[in-house]
Amino acid sequence: MFEQVVPHAPAAAAAIDIRRVDKVYRGQVQALNGVAVQVRRGEIFGLLGPNGAGKSTLVKILTSIVAPTRVEGHLLGMPIGHKPTLARVGYLPEHHRLPEYLTGAQVLDHYAALSGMPRAARHRRRAELLDLVGMQEWAGKRVRQYSKGMRQRIGVAQALMHDPDLVILDEPTDGVDPVGRRGIRWLVQQLKERGKTVLINSHLLGELEMVCDRVAILVRGRVVRQGMVAELTRDSCRYEVTVRGEGPAWVPADRLLAAGGEACRFTVPGADPEDLQPIIDRLRREARTIIAIAPLRESLEDLFMRTVGGEGEVPAGGGGRGR
Repeated sequence: MFEQVVPHAPAAAAAIDIRRVDKVYRGQVQALNGVAVQVRRGEIFGLLGPNGAGKSTLVKILTSIVAPTRVEGHLLGMPIGHKPTLARVGYLPEHHRLPEYLTGAQVLDHYAALSGMPRAARHRRRAELLDLVGMQEWAGKRVRQYSKGMRQRIGVAQALMHDPDLVILDEPTDGVDPVGRRGIRWLVQQLKERGKTVLINSHLLGELEMVCDRVAILVRGRVVRQGMVAELTRDSCRYEVTVRGEGPAWVPADRLLAAGGEACRFTVPGADPEDLQPIIDRLRREARTIIAIAPLRESLEDLFMRTVGGEGEVPAGGGGRGR
């Protein structure tokens, strides 16, 4: 039904380069079917899809939590499942639970100790990360006193304690209020600026659109779209022109958005401003008053809905109208 989109960037430039990923659970339930995904080093990559698309299964295969039925490719240059390579991966699971009786500083120390970090290195790194995630003032407070946003910040910090090259965040803003989501977006951008590769699995499309360099859309266990949002929505690019008075007779009816009254609106397809110049010249020759010209394109939510159709539930957080 869907065409599998296979990336073409050279594998040497990829933090994740996987293909032909299958996962069949008991009862012949196929969660993944020939998935191919490539995440370039130093980018923020978004993984999205309706419920049951296989996103979490794919993340768990990458982190060796779930064994694949079949997989080809590499993670940080080594085969999937290579144990020493996982020490270079930071992971924040969905619905993670932090020990409520520990303070934020103790949580970071605890998880860093589990990864084998020496005590002196743990203390230096802990102070740096508490500053990075904005939790210095709460470092001595117990986790039970934290809001959801604070828990997520500490969760991200624990994923970074061992200074990983690849950071995988599974629903990092789920249940977090707008202020908390903004803070996590800023933190993700900081990771990119520090040269980290970030893979985000999320159903909040508006969040992904604001931070991701590229995205992949999964539907029923297959990747059906992959690339930069601007590239994936290029065909939807157009200009919306508003002029005073009735609509020009030469504008096709299917491009008129509103006509009659004091003003009319119509669209001009394309992303190149040069294509718009003849329209502007013609309007001026006709002595029409141009009220506004706005460039528009699909939002990530529009692209998602066009791609998945009636599959699953509508994710939250996207923009309703193209921009």
